[in-house]
Amino acid sequence: MKAFQNICRQLRSSKGFSIEPAPHVLFSTSSSLCGRKKKVNPYGEVDQEKYSDLVKSVLSFRGQAQTPESLFEEDALLYGPVSKCKAPKQDEEAVVPRNWFPLFNPEKSIKPNVTSDPAIPLKIPLQRGMIPSVTRVLQQTMTAEQIFYLERWKQRMILELGEDGFAEYTSNMFLQGKQFHEALESILSPQGTLKNRDENLESGYIQSVQHVLKDVSGVRALESAVQHEALKYVGLLDCVADYQGKLCVIDWKTSEKPKPFIRNTFDNPLQVVAYVGAINHDANYSFQVRCGLIVVAYKDGSPAHPHFMDAELCSQYWAKWLLRLEEYTKKEKNQNIQKPD
Repeated sequence: MKAFQNICRQLRSSKGFSIEPAPHVLFSTSSSLCGRKKKVNPYGEVDQEKYSDLVKSVLSFRGQAQTPESLFEEDALLYGPVSKCKAPKQDEEAVVPRNWFPLFNPEKSIKPNVTSDPAIPLKIPLQRGMIPSVTRVLQQTMTAEQIFYLERWKQRMILELGEDGFAEYTSNMFLQGKQFHEALESILSPQGTLKNRDENLESGYIQSVQHVLKDVSGVRALESAVQHEALKYVGLLDCVADYQGKLCVIDWKTSEKPKPFIRNTFDNPLQVVAYVGAINHDANYSFQVRCGLIVVAYKDGSPAHPHFMDAELCSQYWAKWLLRLEEYTKKEKNQNIQKPD
């Protein structure tokens, strides 16, 4: 230690000592090395004389202030030009149906005909024929995104269950949905017995919709067929009844996942408004409907999510349904042209 202190004294007393021959080795003449260690500032080791000209030039620079245009020019010089996407045109953003048809029928009354017996709901059988159904139109006009997610879900289920397991799974889901609709028909029908209603309460789906059924009254139709006489499509609706005092087309759905928002129901709103439009222009129905209701029930009995659609919301979905109907008609014509005679 004493030898090191002697070296420090000699270095301190020497004059003209230079460290230029060894640029990568830095000796400090400070006595702090011999005493208590302090935190070293890395900027203190910079050769100030060597970079003094650069510091002066930077500090003395008085150029023009940067503007957004000059910054874009510098970015283009350093990184190349920016590739910008073209903004969509106004007519591409809002696509409207070419053949517009009104959702509501001014010739029909909003209130049901007083001569009809409200205690007997309509149950018109569906006539299968050449006219496409609402379900078929929606299936044949799914978007590429919908097809992608549906196929991905199918492949994932097949990996988990196998081909036979997936077929059994889909068969069970269809059977559960059918039993759910039959139970609701029994509950809402005036012919339903109290015994049948008590037995249906054992179903998780029925328990799920109990709070919704309390607000349903004045049933006008159950599992009844509708046909739009002008637009040429048919469908089989679940129910037409008053919900919280407003006459609605009610569509009962089952789901394994929660669907708290109407956007989670995918094409179900289009199905409902298609039935609304068909009722309003079907001579078998003396009344017209202005509202819709989608009820999503859950197997575990958790409270169902009701999605009410007022007249304004129905009108918005009606425009989308007309576009899907036009797309279906166009596809059918193209397929008929391509078919050989």
